[in-house]
Amino acid sequence: MEKNEVAVTKKEPNYRGVKAMPFVIGNETFEKLGTMGTSSNMLVYLSTVFNMSSISATNLINIFNGTCNFGTLFGAFLSDTYLGRYKTLGIASVSSFLGMLVLTLTAAVSALHPPKCGVAESSICVNPTPWQLTFLYSAFGLLVVGASGIRPCNLAFGADQFNPNTDSGRKGINSFFNWYYFTFTFAMMISLTIIVYVQSNVNWAIGLGIPTFLMLLSCAVFFIGSRIYVKVLPEGSPLTSMAQALVVAFKKRNLKLPEQPWSNLFNYFSPNSINSKLAYSDQLRFLNKAAIITEDDEINTDGSAANPWRLCSIQQVEEVKCVVRVIPTWIAGIIYYVVLAQMQTYVVFQAIQSNRRLGSGKFQIPAASYSVFMMLSLTIWIPIYDRLIIPSLQRITKKEEGISLLQRIGIGMVLAIVTMLVSALVENHRRTLAITHPTLGLVPRKGAISSMSGSWLIPQLAIAGISEAFTVIGQVEFFYKQFPENMRSFAGSFLFCGFAMSNYLSSFLISVVHRTTKVGETENWLSEDLNKARLDYFYYLVAGLEVVNLGYFLICSKYYKYKTTENGTKDVAMEELQPQKPIV
Repeated sequence: MEKNEVAVTKKEPNYRGVKAMPFVIGNETFEKLGTMGTSSNMLVYLSTVFNMSSISATNLINIFNGTCNFGTLFGAFLSDTYLGRYKTLGIASVSSFLGMLVLTLTAAVSALHPPKCGVAESSICVNPTPWQLTFLYSAFGLLVVGASGIRPCNLAFGADQFNPNTDSGRKGINSFFNWYYFTFTFAMMISLTIIVYVQSNVNWAIGLGIPTFLMLLSCAVFFIGSRIYVKVLPEGSPLTSMAQALVVAFKKRNLKLPEQPWSNLFNYFSPNSINSKLAYSDQLRFLNKAAIITEDDEINTDGSAANPWRLCSIQQVEEVKCVVRVIPTWIAGIIYYVVLAQMQTYVVFQAIQSNRRLGSGKFQIPAASYSVFMMLSLTIWIPIYDRLIIPSLQRITKKEEGISLLQRIGIGMVLAIVTMLVSALVENHRRTLAITHPTLGLVPRKGAISSMSGSWLIPQLAIAGISEAFTVIGQVEFFYKQFPENMRSFAGSFLFCGFAMSNYLSSFLISVVHRTTKVGETENWLSEDLNKARLDYFYYLVAGLEVVNLGYFLICSKYYKYKTTENGTKDVAMEELQPQKPIV
């Protein structure tokens, strides 16, 4: 031990992973049932209860989803810098419950929503008043706060309850992840079937009240387990280190790099860092100037920089490069997510104007429930890919992962193009039958119901689910492995921010198409009545956008360099990482 080092005895946290798991998993289950039961059918709610047009409802949902996802960056920042995951989750859970309670009141209290539209096509629909919209938007605002805190923290908080330095702890973490995704699937199934059915066919107040009550149970279960949780203290934001490297690189932009930068630049590495020591790279060399040592730079006795806003280490610079390198792939993901946005919005409108009856009976599948087929295909495909396809690819490619993460993401993008082409063909078939064959009734404010079976929508949803299994899950792993270890929570936020930007892009694209394709007063590609619209043309447009995006992604992938540590490994397994210093 050096003279300037001081031995510090740290209290070993009392991990109670198995005992804490019922509370964490219970909280997760009720929270997912609550939030998904509220959001999965929201498009129909806005169209039928608040009398919004399909364009207005779709744009509002896209903006709401985008804000929820973009807010995760702020939630992760607050969690890692000031509050810690426990407090962030507690505040966010209460906010979600209050938001859902307010939303339930908009359905239960007649004064908080406009009167119901008539059945006749010529009937007049009353738009919501400004104060009714204000009450609705306040519910969305509280839900945004809840989602911003819950999404980036819930998975990591569950993993905090296990000791990653023991075999039992690592097994517990794996078990928790398995149970987490099981509850996610379970909640999706219940939300898209039972809760959506109650909302659409029984009563909206009861249908929204059920998930609100479940969210209340989620809060109760979470706080009941407070005494046995391991609570990780925040250690400061890694964004500060990134900002320092960028600022110093700009200040020293006129300096010349040494001929052998790997040996002449400031190469300090903190012994307390949880990050792996990264190898020097020549990519983005202008950032290396932040590590040039000048006569004005002072160094502490322990080897660190006296003023990190004037001198940064190679390690800091390489950590910035890790984040900068993934941005082009992240941008490609934003455009890819536009396909998933259509599967969650306009597919619902397609289902509304399709034959949703099962056989010759009277039971109708709720329009929003068709999204369950996308989830089912993803759930079925994952074990097939993991247990059958990857071992075969390993024998062929001689790679441990079978194919690289970027190859996996690219396959999903190809399937996204196929999804939109199939969607366009199915919509053309649905519209043709509605125009040339007898219809099955009339949807208020929309149009006639096509005789096409809603089952025709299943193929496009199934392909979209498999595409998501490749690209989205591939991006989750890609961001997790390519970000520095102390930015893993931000890696999750990075993904959600991509979702957010995609929601905004989709909303912008819909608005542009709505205005530029307008013919007469009401008809355009995205008219209220899909039988008078050309939704298939819009799907072809999205398919063309995805083809361009695929070409851009292939170029980015060609020049991408994976993160490499000084010992030569490209990726670091989670169980090998040193955790933050927790307290009980």
